[in-house]
Amino acid sequence: MSLTLALLLAGQTATVSTPPVAPQAPAGTQADPQANGRLGNQQQGGGGDIVVTARRRAETIQTVPIAMSVIGGTALAETGAYNVSRLTQLQPTLQFYSTNPRNSAANIRGLGAPFGLTNDGIEQGVGIYVDQVYYSRIASATFDFTDTERIEVLRGPQGTLYGKNTTAGAINITTRKPSFTPEARIELTTGNYQFIQAKASVSGPLIPDKLAIRLSAAITERDGTIHNVATGKDLNAQDNKSVRGQLYWKPTDTLDLALSGDYGQQNPNCCVQYYARTGATQRPLNRQYAALAAAQGYVVPSTNAFDRVTDVDTPLRAKQELGGVSLLGNLDLGASTITSVSAWRFWNWDPSNDRDFIGLPITTVSANPSQQTQYSQELRIASNGKHTLDYVLGAFYFYQTIDTQGLQVQGPAASRFLLNPGASVAPGASGCATATTAACNPAALNGLTSRNTIGFTNTSAALFGKLTWNVSDRFQIAPGLRLNYDKKKGDYVSVVTNGTGTALTADQRGVLAPQSYQPDFDNWNLSGDITAAYTVTSDIHAYATYARSYKSGGINLSGLPLDGSNNPILSAATVKPEKVNHFELGLKTQFLDRRVTLNLAGFWTEISDYQATVTNGQLGVLRGYLANAGKVRTRGLEFDSAFRPTDRFSFYANGAYTDAKYVKFVDAPCPPELSSGTTTTAGQTPSAPGTAGGISPQNCDISGQRLPGVSKWAFSYGAEYDLPATLGGLDGQVYLGYDGSYRSTFSSNPSRSAYTDINGYALSNFRLGFKAKDSWNVFGWLRNAFDEKYYEVLALQSGSTGLVVGQPGDPRTYGLTVSRSF
Repeated sequence: MSLTLALLLAGQTATVSTPPVAPQAPAGTQADPQANGRLGNQQQGGGGDIVVTARRRAETIQTVPIAMSVIGGTALAETGAYNVSRLTQLQPTLQFYSTNPRNSAANIRGLGAPFGLTNDGIEQGVGIYVDQVYYSRIASATFDFTDTERIEVLRGPQGTLYGKNTTAGAINITTRKPSFTPEARIELTTGNYQFIQAKASVSGPLIPDKLAIRLSAAITERDGTIHNVATGKDLNAQDNKSVRGQLYWKPTDTLDLALSGDYGQQNPNCCVQYYARTGATQRPLNRQYAALAAAQGYVVPSTNAFDRVTDVDTPLRAKQELGGVSLLGNLDLGASTITSVSAWRFWNWDPSNDRDFIGLPITTVSANPSQQTQYSQELRIASNGKHTLDYVLGAFYFYQTIDTQGLQVQGPAASRFLLNPGASVAPGASGCATATTAACNPAALNGLTSRNTIGFTNTSAALFGKLTWNVSDRFQIAPGLRLNYDKKKGDYVSVVTNGTGTALTADQRGVLAPQSYQPDFDNWNLSGDITAAYTVTSDIHAYATYARSYKSGGINLSGLPLDGSNNPILSAATVKPEKVNHFELGLKTQFLDRRVTLNLAGFWTEISDYQATVTNGQLGVLRGYLANAGKVRTRGLEFDSAFRPTDRFSFYANGAYTDAKYVKFVDAPCPPELSSGTTTTAGQTPSAPGTAGGISPQNCDISGQRLPGVSKWAFSYGAEYDLPATLGGLDGQVYLGYDGSYRSTFSSNPSRSAYTDINGYALSNFRLGFKAKDSWNVFGWLRNAFDEKYYEVLALQSGSTGLVVGQPGDPRTYGLTVSRSF
């Protein structure tokens, strides 16, 4: 859609040092002095426009015919939006869900990644770029933003402008660049839950007008908000550290090079989901959670998740390291500029999870350490200035390797939870059909171990380009094309042992089955888009876009369903590309001397061969795996607005109505209400029994249901008022700000269930502070001011027991931030 115009500080006069590699504003405009600090477009008497590079050229945002938002670095600090997860409170159309860094998904308008599915063999539909470098791992979004100048959020397919194909949108992060004028900045924050955050940066010349350097660092620590009564530790803590260094070299007036390196580490006691509620399934009562827990004398510490206590018995760890080196070069040829972006990056993941979510030893070890490296090279040529024909042409190459070592170990409580006792035992009873029934024998599954060795290589190459035909001063047509090649190869080996040296029993194979396969996928595709844009007046711009896009196919790297001989069904090893048809209309307007901005967009997107978790009974077994589900459709309306009635007061409101649903999905995993009973053929009534010891999911027809993870209604809104003041001899402003957000009910399960719907909620944040020009900014903040109790994610315990676990959002937090620019 348009620009998110938010948190406009009335009367703010902070200036932005001009970075040596910053794009120059187009002729006739000036770079907005607020662009580095506030969200949106701060107009001072109609004077300036925010300059962005979303289309790989410097343009004012109101004239860019793309649905997009821009957020400045100061706004990120003052709103507490220091990573993508917190950014969602300011961006109604952006969704980010994470149960741990690896199991994270960023979606725009409900699209981007299958909800609740982690599979290295497929790609994200939302691309993350930092200083033009593509980050292939969505885990990078869980790190804190370091020394950020601005963030552009682009909505809709962007494959003809960006190196890596992005069918749902892109998050384009630009860091502050080295400066030939000495400067420094430090920011310190403290708050409850022992929250400490420190950020610092310094920049200046090494050789005047030729070589400049910038160094920055950030650290965030906070105690956990969930207490583990079994260990005495607080969980879901934060422990982030990152450093970044940049060298900028301008040997001539036409050539500049920027060498960047960064390293980040997280090592918190994280991440836990725990008891939220239970719901009835199709299993016999003796196989549902209440009876299973009672049979072992187990009681959770609290059935109210917002007591924030748990007793999980497996150590939790979410350690990750991420870093890399990049070289960005620009060569000005006069009529055009050649840009080269070379990068190498790595990501190391070392986790430990409690996958049964309670204090019983069901799954005692669940860990999938992973190591990734990526190499990318992008080369572009773009015309300079504005002509009858403007263009951007590019080539992109990407190579990625991932090595994963999975480990899962079952404990003595696994037998009762995962095997059938064979008798209708009432809740609280402990009997089995016979005294030798495996479900009542802890040794049946205790020590059952699966070791998975997974290798993956991903090669992608593309030619892309966009031509802009300026038919007149008011009308332009911009077609784009992309030729893309993808090749993915994998190697999956799962070795299962029972610790006794004997052959696996049928019960043991029903829980963890050994398998080995080598999936291979490659594909060429041609995609494109066309945009028509019309300037009605200097302050009213309209556009219409059609895009035909593809999301790369993939391979299954989480195991395949097995046939009757316990061999993997190889036909399920690969996944076809998604085919996207996207339509959009947009209107960007400003009026009342540009004190009011109102931007509107409507979109309609259809995806065939949607990638999701399916349960295909036609294969002969019922097991969830990655495949092409059928067709989905998302459509909606979005608006962004801001009003600055006086130089002291401003407010904003942004909203999105999103109607996202499965058009056809006949092989979906059933919701818990229908789990482990029978399959359904009409989305309502079961019709066939389950398999694999009764623990496999069934398939349901959920055509017509809403997509998970996306609210039908979402809003962000806020205001700020300031007054001139002098404090300690410094002239500045005292300001009071409010930021709020609302999301309506959304589903937290691929198949919608009354048990996993997350109720709508509203969050309110306040800040009160004093800001002096070009120096001090001191403010107190209160986030989730009314202590709203809400869930970020709800999930299901494996085995269709009916246990629903949750991850509550942060409680009320408060603190103080002090920053100083030099």
